[in-house]
Amino acid sequence: MKKVFLLKGLSCPNCAAKIEKEVGEIPEVNVSAVNLVNQSLTIELSEEYSGDIYKEIVKIIHSHEPDVEVCGKNEDLAKKTEKKNFTAVKIAVGAAVYIAEIIISHIFGIPLYIELGILLVSYIILGGNVVLQAVKNILKGRIFDENFLMTISTIGAFCIGSYTEAVAVMLFYQIGEYFQDMAVSRSRRSIADLMDIRPDCASVKRGEDVKVVAPEDVAVGELIIVKPGEKIPLDGVVVEGEAMADTAALTGESVPRHLRKGDEALSGFVNQNGVLTIRVTKTAGESTVAKIIDLVENAAARKAPAENFITTFSRYYTPVVVILAAILAVIPPLVLGGAWTDWIRRGLVFLVISCPCALVISIPLSFFGGIGAASRKGVLIKGSNYLDALNKVDTVVFDKTGTLTKGVFNVTEIINANGHSKSDVLEYAAKAESFSNHPIAKSILRMYGKNINKTTVNKYEELSGRGVRIVGDGRSIIAGSEKAMKEFEIDFKPVENPGTKVYVAVDGSFAGCIVISDEIKEDSEKAVSELRSLGINMTVMLTGDDMKTAEAVAEKTGIDEYYAELLPDQKAERLEKLKKGKRGKIAFVGDGINDAPVLALADVGIAMGALGSDAAIEAADIVLMTDEPARITEAVKISKFTKRIVLQNIIFALSVKGIFLILGAFGVAGMWEAVFGDVGVMIIAVLNAMRILRK
Repeated sequence: MKKVFLLKGLSCPNCAAKIEKEVGEIPEVNVSAVNLVNQSLTIELSEEYSGDIYKEIVKIIHSHEPDVEVCGKNEDLAKKTEKKNFTAVKIAVGAAVYIAEIIISHIFGIPLYIELGILLVSYIILGGNVVLQAVKNILKGRIFDENFLMTISTIGAFCIGSYTEAVAVMLFYQIGEYFQDMAVSRSRRSIADLMDIRPDCASVKRGEDVKVVAPEDVAVGELIIVKPGEKIPLDGVVVEGEAMADTAALTGESVPRHLRKGDEALSGFVNQNGVLTIRVTKTAGESTVAKIIDLVENAAARKAPAENFITTFSRYYTPVVVILAAILAVIPPLVLGGAWTDWIRRGLVFLVISCPCALVISIPLSFFGGIGAASRKGVLIKGSNYLDALNKVDTVVFDKTGTLTKGVFNVTEIINANGHSKSDVLEYAAKAESFSNHPIAKSILRMYGKNINKTTVNKYEELSGRGVRIVGDGRSIIAGSEKAMKEFEIDFKPVENPGTKVYVAVDGSFAGCIVISDEIKEDSEKAVSELRSLGINMTVMLTGDDMKTAEAVAEKTGIDEYYAELLPDQKAERLEKLKKGKRGKIAFVGDGINDAPVLALADVGIAMGALGSDAAIEAADIVLMTDEPARITEAVKISKFTKRIVLQNIIFALSVKGIFLILGAFGVAGMWEAVFGDVGVMIIAVLNAMRILRK
């Protein structure tokens, strides 16, 4: 049983990780996932559970984030009373009091007790909530977190007479937290902008009237009217009208798409001109825009190894540094001698520097930004784990038809044999293929151009991956590949011409062959070349076409290896063989409709041109919203850039903190250096992570 709760006001990645962990430890909860982007908690309860888990979850959430509002997904958050965020005002007032005290004491000189009183007022304004939360957490047995680190270090600084430094630590900590909230909000907005594709209403035609209703209230089969400037609210087929549609919000394409009668119109498209009448084919919940929104919103729930590492790292790291700080403050004065206040100060400096905020905040932000940047380019990545895996891909395997080629087939040659005319061969093939929706069958029927009386067909048999066989008008007709001819022991002459070959046999005798060609996409060669420049060591093509056709496409596009005449199950077997002995990961790129098994088998499954395809969105890890191979290179570039930012932040944060920890332990670095080692590093790491949002 699955439940979703909205967590309004949640903006702390560290708290989100703790909530996810503690909710997951509830016995009845099988799965717990917090999504910081859409501020939600998704849980899966055991089937036998029948109670109300809401109170227990709220208790856990409020123990970390007291101001977060929790409600069920279907509740209306807008009706709840929104609390004002006084963070900026609190920082400004606390900072003003702090600066005023420094100026007054420097110019006029004031007694120590007055100075201490003013600084305490500033400290309470800035850090009162931090101290209170630390106390609450200690009472609940949760000691080692950032609230504890800030509280113990600043109160300790007060105790040894470092009043000014104590308030400064809390001030800059709050400024860092404010920057964190801003960064998370900006990252969330970059994702939320993509969600603006959801239409608010639909103009549905009922009788003679046109009523404006919510998309959820429109049934399949009803007619909707879409005027210029309006978003298409639901998936459907154009039954009347003609218009240009802006598809950029879904596909990233800048060129508008021409919609006319009979064309598929997808929700999220924007009608630029003309009035369209569309017959609805999917409900709001099943529409393309709903699936895309759900995919993007839930992408953050699937975490990359780096995110999981940082969460685990911070869990053990904080207790270790607290123990080390205590040892630094107590052991040296007992063994080496010296002033206790000096060693305690070093221990407190050690505590401030050691706070892991820079990593805990910047790493998730980097992956949020990467997913958002990819989405804007028409590449939907189902999770940061897939974004991370794409960076490790060293082999890309392509399907041919609809991936490297356009999938638009045309009959280019008809070869006749054994006394049959070319028109006879075309007619036999058209009759055999009249029940098929395959693009090859359609190209033959289009070339034949006449109506076929299907009632004369007594028997129709589809030969999986090989062709079709029918019995009609007293004749047995087979249309298919060389394998079909060999299977039925037809004496035929193989055709060497490049292209897809459909061999035709009538009553056990070879009648001829129809050659069908498929055009290579304009950017296929460029995409393969760019992938190689991005570090992809090998490109492979798997196709059901014959060897000559595969060879021609591979030569034109620059593919390294190709395997032809493969059935769907043989493609999966070939991919398994390619995976053996590979150190890097393998990505498979297919059209997402008939390649679902191979997409699922690959380390990274990429569905090409899958707009509106349920099979593709379900089976693939990455969905390209157009049929351009160049989108693959965009996805790889974003993946590598994201990984580079993550590594930069990890190395930078750990290196700077390591240096400052050593300096602090030897008494070289004081509280001011500690503030930079904590808050300064965090702000720099966050700003670096936000660079991805501009990709």
